[in-house]
Amino acid sequence: MIKRTIVTLPGDGIGKTVLEEAVRVLDAAGFQADYVHGDIGWEFWKSEGNPLPERTIQLIETYKIALFGAITSKPKDEAFNELAPELKEKGLVYSSPIVGLRQHFGLDICLRPCHSYKGNPLNFIRRGKDNLIEEPEVDVAIFRQNTEGLYGGVEWSNPPQKVYDALMTHPKFVKNFGQVPVDEISVSTRIFTRRATERILMAAFQHAQKYGYKSVTLCEKPNVIRETSGMMYKMAKEIQKNKFPEIELWNTNIDAQMMWLTKNPEDYGVIVAGNMFGDIVSDAFAGLIGGLGFACSAQYNPDSGIGVFEPTHGSAPKYAGYPVSIVNPVAMIESACMMLDFIDEQRIAFKIRKAVAQVIAEGKVRTYDMEKLPGNPEVLEKGAASTRQMADEIISKL
Repeated sequence: MIKRTIVTLPGDGIGKTVLEEAVRVLDAAGFQADYVHGDIGWEFWKSEGNPLPERTIQLIETYKIALFGAITSKPKDEAFNELAPELKEKGLVYSSPIVGLRQHFGLDICLRPCHSYKGNPLNFIRRGKDNLIEEPEVDVAIFRQNTEGLYGGVEWSNPPQKVYDALMTHPKFVKNFGQVPVDEISVSTRIFTRRATERILMAAFQHAQKYGYKSVTLCEKPNVIRETSGMMYKMAKEIQKNKFPEIELWNTNIDAQMMWLTKNPEDYGVIVAGNMFGDIVSDAFAGLIGGLGFACSAQYNPDSGIGVFEPTHGSAPKYAGYPVSIVNPVAMIESACMMLDFIDEQRIAFKIRKAVAQVIAEGKVRTYDMEKLPGNPEVLEKGAASTRQMADEIISKL
């Protein structure tokens, strides 16, 4: 085993807690690494006017691999109000540091796997024939384009004259918005490029081929969003036909997909989508396997070898203030396993996933969400495990 240096980015709220537990699990599983701390998140926005300091970017450029906890993001006005007084006259505008990381390093491939653990009381169930209860196995890998689309950041309120003039060249804009005062207009763009679209489609098909999935489902809206979703669907058909004819290509609209995933989730294998729709469908599938406490992700650039691995839950500041943490660390631990896969330490990742599966199947130690209790400090008195106790039980299986 090569001893590596991993950049740890705790961020805000519960991100600090779950990241600490994931590192303990990595140590117990025999993963050898040095960990260097990277500054990121809300505190650095308030004190420095930058939630993603240059020193943190340099750390990731040097060491390539980062484990990320969670960040707090607030609306524009709230973010400005929390700036240090001496920074408020500098024209600073808050932007998400995780989006900044994605765009700076070209982390355009985002993988969010959702698989159900046997014995998890939060798994999706349904009524089948003769009113019997069924618990379908969910095993879905969602590929989300990570740097373009609605998260590209190209947007305006009261657009400048050049932008407004360009919009006025489109007949539908003239018809529907031409009489609206420009200072009452806000515009957010949805930009897809062929290069980035091809990369995410290829990543999805390659994953399906490598792991034996029978289908790739494009989840967009090409019947309405004809240019961007339409381009993606056209390219998906060409890639499937020319390079992966053995893998079926399915096409679903995002709205219909939300219905079908609770009817027959076991039918889906790999799903690929643009940024916003990928975000939506991945959270929806996460709900079928127990919620965000089980939802992990990887975002990476296959050319540079840079990868950032994080749970998809937020910073949950309410929970961060509890005397004893009660949040579920499995999503963070699973994200650490995705990191291990990325750096070819699959043997250790397998050990950890097996330990997690054993703990969940036994059902002796469960966090408050698995016990279906409200998220308050009193859950520990009702038998729910703390964050550390859950990690301890996983470590005991190692």
